[in-house]
Amino acid sequence: MYVDTHCHLDHPSLATRLDDVLASARAVGVERFIVPGVSPEKWEGIARLAAGTPGVFAAFGLHPMLAARYDEPLLEALAEYAAKAVAIGEIGLDYALAGVSRKEQATAFRGQLRLAVRMGLPVIIHCRQAFDDLIHILREERVREVGGVMHAYSGSYEMACLFGKEGVLISFSGSVTYSNAVKTPRVASRIPLEQLLLETDSPDMAPEPYRGKINEPAFLLETARAVARIREIGIDEVAQKTTANAERLFRI
Repeated sequence: MYVDTHCHLDHPSLATRLDDVLASARAVGVERFIVPGVSPEKWEGIARLAAGTPGVFAAFGLHPMLAARYDEPLLEALAEYAAKAVAIGEIGLDYALAGVSRKEQATAFRGQLRLAVRMGLPVIIHCRQAFDDLIHILREERVREVGGVMHAYSGSYEMACLFGKEGVLISFSGSVTYSNAVKTPRVASRIPLEQLLLETDSPDMAPEPYRGKINEPAFLLETARAVARIREIGIDEVAQKTTANAERLFRI
């Protein structure tokens, strides 16, 4: 059994055929799904989806691309939704975004981290080109008290080790299956298995041999196979360990 720890089942490309998407996933052993919110407009739909669909769990957050919208009323609304959540996210820093203030990103990130610590919830973290600043903030905001996950990890092995010291797990998406991938397979081969999670990031980042198509949770199996091959272990062990890690982090 597998847990897809990051899939946007509320996206129209999946939501319009959700029954078939979930049936296909369950047919290959993907039984549970974490659906992160990225904007306030998405939160209510995700809450309804999780409440009405067995095996689907909600997370709520403000993505760094929307950091300028962060304020106290938004944080108060997030706190109300977080009472129904298994995590706060997807939140973080993204320095690859054009025209988005880094200062505003840091303010929104810190505020949501403080909410997560206060509510005892782990965090789902998005990061691009900002790893040094991000880990500094994680340390200052005491994220090790609640833990978290680096979603669709693209950083180095050395940085992954630092995240591990802060109680933050590393999640691999379909990018670990790509023939031109170098850094991600290296990380997947070396980090402790207890730090490893799997995700699809559906509908994006489809693995080989589905690259370029709409991604969906059933394709998580390809990522699991790649991790098993990279680590030279059985796929059953990947399933067991990553599921146990997800259960521990998200308390599902």
